[in-house]
Amino acid sequence: MRTREEMIQLIEDLSNANGVSGFEDEVAEIGRKEAEAYCDVTIDSLRNTYMELKNNKGRRPKVWMDAHSDEVGYIIQAIKPNGTMNFLELGRSEVSSLPTNKVRVMNKDGEYLPGIITSKPPHFMTEAELGKGRALSDMAIDVGATSAQDLKENFGIRMAAPVVPDVTCTYDEKRDLFMGKAFDCRVGCAALLESLNQLNAEELNVDVTATMTVQEEVGERGSMAAVYNIDADVCIAFEGCPADDTFSPDYMIQTALRKGPMLRHFDCSMITNPRFQRFALDLGEKLGIPVQESVRSGGGTNGKYIHASRHGVPTIIIGVPVRYIHSHNAICTLEDCQNAVKLAVEIVKALDAETIQKF
Repeated sequence: MRTREEMIQLIEDLSNANGVSGFEDEVAEIGRKEAEAYCDVTIDSLRNTYMELKNNKGRRPKVWMDAHSDEVGYIIQAIKPNGTMNFLELGRSEVSSLPTNKVRVMNKDGEYLPGIITSKPPHFMTEAELGKGRALSDMAIDVGATSAQDLKENFGIRMAAPVVPDVTCTYDEKRDLFMGKAFDCRVGCAALLESLNQLNAEELNVDVTATMTVQEEVGERGSMAAVYNIDADVCIAFEGCPADDTFSPDYMIQTALRKGPMLRHFDCSMITNPRFQRFALDLGEKLGIPVQESVRSGGGTNGKYIHASRHGVPTIIIGVPVRYIHSHNAICTLEDCQNAVKLAVEIVKALDAETIQKF
């Protein structure tokens, strides 16, 4: 089991890693480094990271644990003559919040260079432009180049370069608050890695395989590949899920900070297996682990492809609440992450062939 300080460092390292959809190499390497002491680790060409517990015995029911390694960001679409760059989103964000945000753009040597999402000063705006929302096509990324040639020769930035928010994760020990980027789903990755760590010391009735899958934010593409490599009987998918406790009426708050992980019954991608879901909720209540429930009109997770793969794989989502998800700056707590780990570990410890058959 990691110490509190080690968990804080793990979440910070994962949050700070550069890894927009399609460019998750840094995150995969963190997963490899953290898990290789207790797992056999392989990484495929997509950069999906596969982790098999070393104490697996084989010929037992298989539990798949998953978290996605990518974050919402951008990709360079074109370079303008003045040295600024058009860009597209990798994943969905609130466009109106983007101007003046700092970003990092990867150059041809793999170095991430600082830049800013452009904002026209009000001095140069027409009356019609003032106070009006801007489209993504009205924005650009500026790293300080003065021409397209300058950008190429002195910055080494090319078309299709990945772009990440330029945010450094911080932790407030007194108030147990993380602020940073990419908690969707790096806080889920941290919960996954710690769950594996703890499960390796347990006598289980199941085998455990885990993945940190790529490209979830652009259509769950990494999980589409992973389902062909894992013949799972059940799946627990970790997420950094959107908290709704700062804008929803009280009766609609289903994912609040400090109230434990959220188990989602329904979203646009999956109707959660009700028997596995009930098993997890009842176990959490029995053991005094705080758990929240939600029914969502939007959203989606890797459960979309996992639950419908092969013979059908009963799948639940364990979401760590994150405020202001899909923006450059978000908030989450260590407490909620730790309770997500507790719940997942207890679920796996309670599973056996007879129980899984009932799902």
